[in-house]
Order: sequence, then C-alpha cells, then structure tokens
Amino acid sequence: MGSGTNYSTGGFRRITRLAPEVKVRFLGFVLVVGCGSALVAWITASLWNQLDRLQKEHSAVRSESFYLGVHLRGAIRNLNDKLLQFGVTQDPTYRDDFLIESEGLKSWIATNRMVLARSANVQLLQGLEVSRQVDILARAEQAYHRYLTNATVFLEETNATPNQVSFDDIYKRVRSFSSGLFPLCDDLVAAQREAFSQFLRDTQETLINHQRLLKLASGLILALAIALAVLVYRGMIAPLRVGLSESTSIIERQEKLASLGILASGVAHEIRNPLTAIKFRLFSLRKALPAVADNEDARVIGNEINRLERIVQDFLQFARPSEPKLARIDAGRILKDVQNLLRGQLERSAIELKVDQRESATVHADAQQMKQVLINLIQNSAENIGRNGTVTLRLRRGTAELDGRVRPVAILEVADTGKGIPPEVEMRLFDPFFTTKEGGTGLGLAISARIVEKHGGLLRYETELNRGTTFEIVLPGVDDDASDNTAD
Repeated sequence: MGSGTNYSTGGFRRITRLAPEVKVRFLGFVLVVGCGSALVAWITASLWNQLDRLQKEHSAVRSESFYLGVHLRGAIRNLNDKLLQFGVTQDPTYRDDFLIESEGLKSWIATNRMVLARSANVQLLQGLEVSRQVDILARAEQAYHRYLTNATVFLEETNATPNQVSFDDIYKRVRSFSSGLFPLCDDLVAAQREAFSQFLRDTQETLINHQRLLKLASGLILALAIALAVLVYRGMIAPLRVGLSESTSIIERQEKLASLGILASGVAHEIRNPLTAIKFRLFSLRKALPAVADNEDARVIGNEINRLERIVQDFLQFARPSEPKLARIDAGRILKDVQNLLRGQLERSAIELKVDQRESATVHADAQQMKQVLINLIQNSAENIGRNGTVTLRLRRGTAELDGRVRPVAILEVADTGKGIPPEVEMRLFDPFFTTKEGGTGLGLAISARIVEKHGGLLRYETELNRGTTFEIVLPGVDDDASDNTAD
C-alpha cells in the first residue's frame, strides 16, 4: 500500500515507510560515503608513504654529503702547502704533519667511496646519479695514490739535498703532483651540485603533491561532513520538527473535537425533545385517522423523523461515547460473528466477505463496540467497492507503540479491493461531519476511532488508488495465561 495514517488518543500520526526510491537514495549515500572514506584512506596512506620515502631519502642524502669534492680539494691544497713549507724550510714538523694528514685523507677517500657505492644501490638515490660520483671518486683515489708516490719521492730528495732547489722550482714541482687531482675534484663538485639540485627538485615536487593530496582530502572530508549533516538533519532533526508540528496539530484538533462534542451534545438534546413530540403526534394521527397511515406524505415524514433520530444518536455517541465494558474475548470470534451478520447483505452487491484467520488472539474489549467498529469499516469498504469485489477480515499478532511503549498487540484488519482513498479525502478522512456519501453524517470513522481509543488502541489505515484500502484496529494483546472473565 501507499500512504498510511494512525488515529489514536494522540490524534493522527503519519506512518512513514521507506519507499523504493528512498531506499535507493540511502544505499547510494552509503555507497558514496564508503567510496569517499576509501579514497580518503588511500590519500592518507599515500601521504604517509611519500613522507616515509622523503624521510628515508633525507637520511640517505645526509649519509653521502654533498661536499666531498670541496673537502677533497681543500685537503689536497693543505697537503701541497705542507710539502711546499717542508721543501723551503726542511722543517721535519711539516713532513710529519704531511704524512699524518695524507694517511687520514687516504682513509677518508676510501671510506666515502664505499659509502657512495652503497648509496648507489639505494633506489631512492638512483635519480641523483650517485654512481657517477662513485666513478669520479674512484679515479680521484687512483690519482691520489700517484700523488702520494710523487710526494714521497719529493720528501726523500729534499732530505738528501737540502737548500739546493729554488722556491719557484719547488712550487712548480709540488703543483705538478696535484695537477691530475684538481680537475677530478672540480668534476666531483659539479656532479654533486647537480645531484643536490635534482634532490631539491624532487623534494619540491613531493611537497606539491602532498599539498594537492591534502587539499583533496580536506575537500572530501568537508563533503562527507556536509553529507553526514544532511543525513542527520533528514533522519533526526526533520522528523522531530515534523513530530512537533503534528503534536501541535493534534492538540489543536483535540481541543476542536472537545468543543465540537459539547456543541453536538447540546444541539442533539435540543433537537431530540421536539423530534420526540413530532413523532408522537404522527403516531397519534395514524392511529386516529387510518387514512393518514397510508398517506405518502405521512410515510415520508416518518422516514425523515427516523433519519433525524439516527443523526441525533450519532451526535450523542460522538459527543459522549459510552465506556466500554471490557472483557477477555477471542478476537477471531468477533470477526466470524460480523461475517455471519453482513455476508448476505454484501452478496447482493456481488461482494465477497471472507475471514482470513491464520493466528488466534485474545484481547480486552467490549464485543458489541468492536462489532460496531467492524460493521462501520466493512460498510465503508462495500460502498467504496460498489459491486464485484472482496472484503477480507484478517487477524494477526504483532507489535505497535501504544501509550508511549512498544508492546504486543492484536490487529484486526478490514481490507478491500476498492478504488482507494483520494489524497484530498485522506486529509479530512477522520474529520467529524465530513462525508462523501449522500445522506451520510460524516461521524462513522470519528466514532469508530474514539471507540478504539477507549480500548487503549489505535485505528490506522493504508490506501492506494485503484488497489484498495486496509483499515487496522490495533488493540493491546492479552497473555494466554491472563485470568479474567471471558465474554460469551
């Protein structure tokens, strides 16, 4: 069925059911949130991976300093100075300093060559052309060995022939020792500068990628937060606002119904007295004048008096519904009794009245009042069908919210295969004195709803155009072991 409405002591309450399109939207939202969360997780993992890569790269770069060429060149110049000072002064201190520092530089070159060789195998540093630096440093190491060989010969010759060589000759000879080393130092400096520039470019690109990913993640998180806020609003805040609005409408409606009931009671009493007098006079005339008894006008007057009496009775029942005489009764038995009572009447309109009782249920109820409600609902269904249709009475157990708590209930259904209830009629379906039937009072459903209220239950319906309508009488269930009087 399509829409649904509850009528209870609180008034009307709209039953909201997830339509297929609403379910699809909800599943779509869940899918979008899931994909967004997965994307955010992927971005976060990617950021951490890149940050880890950058950290490892920095660590690797720190281990193979960019200043090997500069240091080597400075160390060679310092050794040349030691040789030159020894050649000029023959001071053994300069010779000893040269020997010590040259051995230290030799170890330093070997150590850094091995470090660079290991770094060349690190994938993070392959883009920095470390292998080229290793090759240059290896050639520099060979050239340094030649430098040491020449320097050793120079030291021996200087010891053997002191003060026999001019300063210019000494300077030229010492300079020639390192002539092969300085170009290699320059090549190493250039290679490391290029590697350092490449490292800065890679770092800058990584940081830019991080910024992009962070902006994307921030946008996705913002979008998810907005979507979640919309979902919370639609799922919680909006229903609360609707509920508040409905509660206000319920209070106003109950106040109107109370005022209307008092008015109806007063009007009914005022009409009933003269109506009784008119009916008594018509009875006296028919008895005194036999000709009047067969008169058409007298018959019409009598029928209209009876109709007015029924209207007045409905008014009084709506204004002052009698208290139900509750007893423990079998709900299925009530359905059977009503079926037997109305089956013949409905068959004249080719309408089948059947009972579909798959469960049994016991309720505390006034059997006569429950029959009155069922009869009214069945007659409404028959009038909605017209001819050729089915009215089905069902009994089932379930749970429903009654008196602010969910509890077991017995549900008596009256389902028809009629034309359904148009939306414009739905809006005023339970309004007193609203009717779409010629000669109707518009109090049938209102009285039925109030009777069900007196039983602590609710009256609700579902309808769909061209498919039919189902009214449900929801009553508190009674445990099988409950001890109480059972109605006959």
